[in-house]
Amino acid sequence: MILARYVARRFLRSFLTIAGVFLLILLLIDMIEMIRRFSDRDIGLGGALGLAGLNIASSFYAILPLLTVLAGIALFLNLARTSEMVAIRASGRSALKVVTAPAVTAALAGALTVAFLNPLVAVTGARFDAAVAAIDRASRQTVSVGDSAVWLRQAVVEGAQESGQIVIRARRASPDATTLYDATFMVFDQDQGPVRRIEAREARLAPGLWKLADVRDYPLTDANPESGVTVVPAMDLASDLTAQRIREGFGRPEAVPVWQLPGFIAGLERAGFSAARHKVWLQMELARPFLMAAMVLVAAAFTMRHLRGRSTGGAVLLAFGAGIGLFFLRNLAQVLGDNGQVPPWLAGWTPPLVGGLLAVALILAREDG
Repeated sequence: MILARYVARRFLRSFLTIAGVFLLILLLIDMIEMIRRFSDRDIGLGGALGLAGLNIASSFYAILPLLTVLAGIALFLNLARTSEMVAIRASGRSALKVVTAPAVTAALAGALTVAFLNPLVAVTGARFDAAVAAIDRASRQTVSVGDSAVWLRQAVVEGAQESGQIVIRARRASPDATTLYDATFMVFDQDQGPVRRIEAREARLAPGLWKLADVRDYPLTDANPESGVTVVPAMDLASDLTAQRIREGFGRPEAVPVWQLPGFIAGLERAGFSAARHKVWLQMELARPFLMAAMVLVAAAFTMRHLRGRSTGGAVLLAFGAGIGLFFLRNLAQVLGDNGQVPPWLAGWTPPLVGGLLAVALILAREDG
């Protein structure tokens, strides 16, 4: 137990050191990128630093598995260089017993990041998007999914001038987001407020417009809108929305805290949208602790032995290359899951299980006692 705590403490120290270094590097890179991106907005160094601070959480969270494999490599190299690994093995400890402590520590660190850093990433990501939208107002469309409705917003454009906004509410939508059912369009003028309400049984998105069917058009500027209602079988309503922009409006799955993902997925499915991306992301987040443990096993498989001379560099390259390969496999599984080619649970859990089992097999194959 004392040895396990010692090895776990050494691993945690390496992990925090590497994480701190990469955090500073990412902050500097993001800050430079913000200065370049908003060079014509005059946001200043303080503004660039604030935007970089909001954006850095998602970048840092994404590379945590790679930082874990680097921490594992650093741990086992240090143990080998100080001959501590030789002493541990000479005492009768098996390789699997030695690697268990850092692997469990990595899994616990992964669980903590999912529980606390994941919601932080979602919050800072939302604030970053809001801050960018405040600086660059080129796009004002937003999409949200409630418990029983889909909400959209678009600008009212007449010629080259924006004259207001349209808030759209629909009971549900098609999976490709091009058709809304039981839709209501509230037209707001910049000066007068709500001026028109349009209800349609179906609204189909076409290039540059909505094609409405079974329409009731209420003029809200009249004292009694019911008396001035116009009922028509079809109507075209100008729009600058596209199906891709609507889908993108739901945001990345990473923008939803993991604790809220099940409810968000249920809301998407009730609204008629596909929740495949969010289901895959949920499974991958649940499997993240095991992925980080697998990264430690991968590092141990190549660097646990006593290394001398040129073999050290080769072992480090092999270990880091295997970690990158596992990371690539995870991203590939995510793409396959997002496209519906594999079930979400398979996309989320296969990479850590396969990587961990192969690493354990390699450790056992090199076990000499």
